[in-house]
Amino acid sequence: MTPPPFASALADLPPVGLAELIDRAALQSRVDRKYVVPLDELPGLLDRIAPSARVLDIGGTRTFRYESVYFDTPCLASYHCAAYRRRRRFKVRTRTYLDSAECWLEVKISGARGLVTKHRLPYRCEDRRTVRSGRDFVDEALDRESIRSAPAGGHLEPVLVTGYRRTTLLLPATASRVTIDTDLHWQDDRRALGLPGVAVVETKTRSAAGPVDRLLWQRGTRPARISKYATGLAALRPDLPDVPWRRTLRRHFRDATGSAAPAPAPTTIPRLTQETSCV
Repeated sequence: MTPPPFASALADLPPVGLAELIDRAALQSRVDRKYVVPLDELPGLLDRIAPSARVLDIGGTRTFRYESVYFDTPCLASYHCAAYRRRRRFKVRTRTYLDSAECWLEVKISGARGLVTKHRLPYRCEDRRTVRSGRDFVDEALDRESIRSAPAGGHLEPVLVTGYRRTTLLLPATASRVTIDTDLHWQDDRRALGLPGVAVVETKTRSAAGPVDRLLWQRGTRPARISKYATGLAALRPDLPDVPWRRTLRRHFRDATGSAAPAPAPTTIPRLTQETSCV
């Protein structure tokens, strides 16, 4: 795997193992703030963070490959909840850690004041492109959170695949985390696009802004409206409503030329189901 452009800055950070990271900053209920940062600004940012940060290190590796498959109803209920800024929104996805072949089925709920709650279920890697074997878990999570946009037993089909490389930092003093995602790319059943020149930096705190948020604000970088699912799908499908992400799309996706998606292979998602009826 090619090292990220800020690898030398990462090499100087003290490590933290996965078990300790989870123990100190699991943050299954949290506030997320996302920033789009040019790659060439990351080394300087990491230099400022370094005195108070540790980096996730597993077997000497500090940057990891992720694949997420997002599921939605045939009428894109999850997408439209986000596009129309519903107070309570949901996402259903599988997340695969490609370097370890570990997979999880996840249901993310966005609620009041930006609070995000995540429900996770260990999942078979070979099932990552379907929710059939985990549908009871999905229904229970949505019911527990009083989400009615995806009726129990209704269709949830794969809609979008995202891929990226992630570096995770722990800030022990605030029990918070920062993730840095690079090599971002998206693919639906028709087209694919990538953002090679930027990173998505995401802070994950219990509520109040953390030191990395304040550092980014001092540099003039403000939180961006970007969702790997919704913004990526809006970029690939300009027919969809995109008001919440329009500024991000114009600023960061305007030069990302979508290309025809490659023919499906055994290691990529098959052609996504095309349905017109809603559940």
